[in-house]
Amino acid sequence: MNKVKIWVECARLRTLPVSVAGVVAACGLAVWHGVFAWLPAMLCFVYAVLAQVVSNFANEYYDFKRGADKKGRVGPRRGVTEGDIKPATLRNVTFATLAVACVVGCCLIPFGGWWLVGVGVFIAVFALAYSAGPYPLSYHGLGDVAVLLFFGIVPVNLTYYVQSGVLYDPTVLLASVAIGLMGVNVLVVNNYRDMDDDRDVGKRTTVVIFGRKIMATVYLLNGYVAMALFLPMWSVVHWAAFSIPLLYLVLHTVAWRGLVTRSGAALNPLLGITSLNMLLYSLFMTACCVLS
Repeated sequence: MNKVKIWVECARLRTLPVSVAGVVAACGLAVWHGVFAWLPAMLCFVYAVLAQVVSNFANEYYDFKRGADKKGRVGPRRGVTEGDIKPATLRNVTFATLAVACVVGCCLIPFGGWWLVGVGVFIAVFALAYSAGPYPLSYHGLGDVAVLLFFGIVPVNLTYYVQSGVLYDPTVLLASVAIGLMGVNVLVVNNYRDMDDDRDVGKRTTVVIFGRKIMATVYLLNGYVAMALFLPMWSVVHWAAFSIPLLYLVLHTVAWRGLVTRSGAALNPLLGITSLNMLLYSLFMTACCVLS
């Protein structure tokens, strides 16, 4: 198997729109409020992508160390499990990528102050704690909470803050929760597909705890609640802008239908579809903010 393709699979590029969407949404809100600044925005973009890659690498490495993955799994190919990547190599690349992310994060200090160092440490710890440590979040039904926080609330509010200097804005906060809920849906699809394997190795995701039927309903509701949280923003934009959330809800409902009618490897494309829907919404929202 091509080495580049192996590392692309390991980084799980199809899920990277999850980290990008939060930064894009924050930039759209910054444009709307007249405070957009391209340099801190770009730094946040790079940092968010690197942080997610670190989390993805760490997830693969520590799942392998715990014996949670097995050869021929239903989901995307795991390089370490299949013997394509040496465990020590993945571990070293994980921490090297984390170091680069920390350097990029430090470049945000001039825009947001030294307290961002503490925030960066907090993010780095949780990027690893998702799968590592004595109480890995993904093994105890807390993965969804981590995604809501670190792919929604934290990146949206911090990206907006380093551009505007405003730490709390009610519209931005609501948007950050909405983006987080969309991100949670990507994890729901992943865990929905892997429920049987996860249960067998003692990994108690929310799908294992509550079952596929309940979490499929959660998936559907997350999208509708997310659009409801954006209503305060859309209500003051041109009426035609409501076509954007309506389009998202159509795409989201179609994806949900795919979730409840597919199984096994057939669910893999829904990971990319769910994350792409999230990114497309953020891009269209930002375009609307630029044009309004």
